[in-house]
Amino acid sequence: MRAAAEAVARSLARAGHLVYFAGGCVRDRLMGYPVKDIDIATSARPDEVLRLFPGSWEVGAAFGVVLVLHKGFCFEVATFRKDGNYSDGRRPDAVYFTDAREDARRRDFTMNGLFEEPFSDPPGGIVDYVDGVADIEAGILRAIGNPDCRFEEDSLRLMRAVRFAVTREVAMEAETYASVCRNSGLLARIAPERIREELDRILLAPRRRAGVEMLVETGLMKHIIPEVYAMVDCGQPPQWHPEGDVYTHTLMMLEALGTDGGPVSLELALAVLLHDIGKPACREVDETGRIRFSGHDKEGAALARVILRRLKYSNAVVDAVADMVERHMRFMHVRQMKKSTLRMFMNSPFFRDELELHRLDCLSSNGLMDNWQFVRDARESYRQEPLVPPPLVTGRDLMALGFSPGPDFKKWLSHIQELQLEGTLRNRREALLRLGQIAPVDQNTLAEYLEKLAL
Repeated sequence: MRAAAEAVARSLARAGHLVYFAGGCVRDRLMGYPVKDIDIATSARPDEVLRLFPGSWEVGAAFGVVLVLHKGFCFEVATFRKDGNYSDGRRPDAVYFTDAREDARRRDFTMNGLFEEPFSDPPGGIVDYVDGVADIEAGILRAIGNPDCRFEEDSLRLMRAVRFAVTREVAMEAETYASVCRNSGLLARIAPERIREELDRILLAPRRRAGVEMLVETGLMKHIIPEVYAMVDCGQPPQWHPEGDVYTHTLMMLEALGTDGGPVSLELALAVLLHDIGKPACREVDETGRIRFSGHDKEGAALARVILRRLKYSNAVVDAVADMVERHMRFMHVRQMKKSTLRMFMNSPFFRDELELHRLDCLSSNGLMDNWQFVRDARESYRQEPLVPPPLVTGRDLMALGFSPGPDFKKWLSHIQELQLEGTLRNRREALLRLGQIAPVDQNTLAEYLEKLAL
């Protein structure tokens, strides 16, 4: 990628244009993070870029951005510019082509306002108009210029500030942080899809706990998931939750998530954040002072669906997270479940995430891991066979025996499947004979069917 980007830059330079690598690729190289893409800033106007690179195309004609394909890589080549007014709080109404210094000063944070000379000797010469190198060395995230103006221009920068603080492990400079707090209400004018994208990046970062705390403390969470604030100071039974309130418990789980080295899916991260979101609405204290949260799993699942749909998550994500929230209390009863019930319970497509959710729930509260270990052992015992094998009897068998589809189908088939999962029925013949005992099957018809199937 670097070689391909240098080739694009060399073509621009040979045509007499000033050219730099810009923004995130410079920041990440200096900070030791993998460089995932390279953006190019140049004095060349868009029409000149299009002439130099046939087959390229403008993706932001109003912003002077051209996409250039070279050696299998795609690069954004942007003309140095400064921005006009931002009437919508997201995009400038107009841009004006200018020089590199002005282009750097229009950007959001000093660490993102750096340029790199593609051909310097030694390579990697930095052009710094905003003191970004000093801030990177000090581990500081600082807005360029007046932070209130930066956030007023593009209010998604409020979320980006938290995301960069978390993913690049830097501290937000005091005035920048104060400005995020002052301007948190501006986030309300940003589309939920854009907010969701930033939230996902925060939740999938190792320092997700710090990110959620920052969103709550700055007030940004009021415009993302305001229901989180009800978890703060929502007390829990100390014998089961010595760690404190629901919010503290959730933060502890977020902090522990991923520390075992396992993969962290977006669905699991969201389920950790929302698994107890229903507790505040269900909290009751009886006459003895005992705290209960009866039904908080179902309440939480319903609330999770409202929240995730509001943020425009896909139906697949909504369903997966809501199901995990609704099922997370069932782990209390796994040792009392029938074998068939346990096998069906463990057959969920997201059960690996559910099991990890339960582990984190225990570690961040009473520390009792008996049920978690029981389920792990049970899953291991079925490693050589499917948890839920194909059914021995299906609706086709019932219709072949003369029945018309109806409500009894599900009852009969569920009974047969339960016996199959319990190990009571071992083959189709036994299953069909059992069916003949629970359903009004004509025995001659059943005998003929068994003969036809060579059973």
